[in-house]
Amino acid sequence: METFLGYFGGFRELLDPLNLAVMIGGFLIGTFFGAMPGLTSVLAIALLLPITYQIDVVPSLIMCASIFMAGMYSGSITATTINIPGAPSSMMTAIEGHRLMKQGKGANALGHAALGSMVGGTLGALMLMAFMPVAARLSLLIQTPGKFSLVLFALVVIVIVERGAIAKSAIAVLLGIMIATIGIDVLQPIPRFNFGTEVLIEGIDLMPLVIGAFAVSEILVQAQSWNVTSGVDADEIRKIKIRRQEFIPLWSEVREIGVWTYLKGSVLGYLIGVLPGAGGSMAAFVSYVEARRSSKRPQDYGKGSREGIAAAESANNAMCGGAFVPMLMFGIPGDPTTAIVLGVLVINGLQPGARLLENQADLISPMFASLIVSALILIPLTLYLLGPLFLRMVTVSRGLLYTGIAVVALVGSYVATLSIFQMFLSLLFGILAFVMRRQNYSTVALLLGFILGPDLEQYFRRAITLTDGGPLVFLTSLDSLFFLLLTAAFVYVIVIRKPKDSIAA
Repeated sequence: METFLGYFGGFRELLDPLNLAVMIGGFLIGTFFGAMPGLTSVLAIALLLPITYQIDVVPSLIMCASIFMAGMYSGSITATTINIPGAPSSMMTAIEGHRLMKQGKGANALGHAALGSMVGGTLGALMLMAFMPVAARLSLLIQTPGKFSLVLFALVVIVIVERGAIAKSAIAVLLGIMIATIGIDVLQPIPRFNFGTEVLIEGIDLMPLVIGAFAVSEILVQAQSWNVTSGVDADEIRKIKIRRQEFIPLWSEVREIGVWTYLKGSVLGYLIGVLPGAGGSMAAFVSYVEARRSSKRPQDYGKGSREGIAAAESANNAMCGGAFVPMLMFGIPGDPTTAIVLGVLVINGLQPGARLLENQADLISPMFASLIVSALILIPLTLYLLGPLFLRMVTVSRGLLYTGIAVVALVGSYVATLSIFQMFLSLLFGILAFVMRRQNYSTVALLLGFILGPDLEQYFRRAITLTDGGPLVFLTSLDSLFFLLLTAAFVYVIVIRKPKDSIAA
């Protein structure tokens, strides 16, 4: 309890002018990127990642948290207005929100999306703060063999959540692990796979991979489908006139939705966020399906159900809090955004684990506070003040937008590493990611494989060394056996049992 209350000290840090400006600026940037079809909060953080090299860790983490929350929420804007989700996590919101838009209730739909996001984001951050001390104590019980099995579990989950393309996801993860092996050995000062060149001795930096996979590849994808992404009727959007009061949900509608819908969606979103690689899309989908199953008005779903919007939005924003748990405890990102946040920690010399929360809570607590303030205050405030402008975001010239992103991406990759070679690597990884995306290979799996690969190798080799080469240690160690059984259970439930059930149905 004392540790939980201690995290609230982070709110004092937000009163600092720099931290406050960074949080508000990050939220507005995240809102813009999340609302623009094709852009995401991951891309926003990737582009701003070079800035984290120049400022302290506290404002860097505050900025990342506010972008994360804003990007998750703002995907509902274009999902509602033009039926194009600004983020994959807003796909379920598009089903209901755009129906309401066609009925002339678009502002009301956006208001309910904001309310669900506010409740889910706030509860997810509070659950993060409440359960983090417990998770820290549990993490101390996990020894080296258990850490290997935990990372293995994370990689398996990342692969199997792509149920339609498990083989391609596995290849992407393995490719990420292979790229991570380039450079100095994780346990010995010996270069490997550097192909006799000095520039590869230090290995591949996280920066070019992130910028290439999420910024350069996105530019190439958008350029390929230019007519699709620029097909919004700007004149029709400009004709829409909405008053700010219309964005405020009616109390009668909130009562009809019910408190339980918000709470259940928030808990489901938080728990799914803890799973590595699951992300906001799965959280929104599971919560939406569960809400429809238990609803007193299932016939309204698909026709403009406010309850469906509340369930999906509360879940995908609560996921933000859950995704930080495995990242802060074990260095295992819950989604692509926390993977980049992990890079910010490592850049600043901070190692995830129980000691990070015990000895350096003053660095982490402002990030928790930023999550809460972004959800509780900035979401409703920006909707009320800027709501009418949200409808016009999609009219921004794509030519200017993507040209600017390309310049920022390449310049940022050079500024962060001061290496022409690393900048060219950004282009190379961008082309690689573009080809992968065209063939439906997951770039998220590639990134997480790159981040978790060194840990998988390190814990495996250390465990084998401690037992003089005996692999049975992974079965005799209780913590390792637990995660191996958990891995088998997930494979059975998601890969083996589900297809049989669907065939039977």
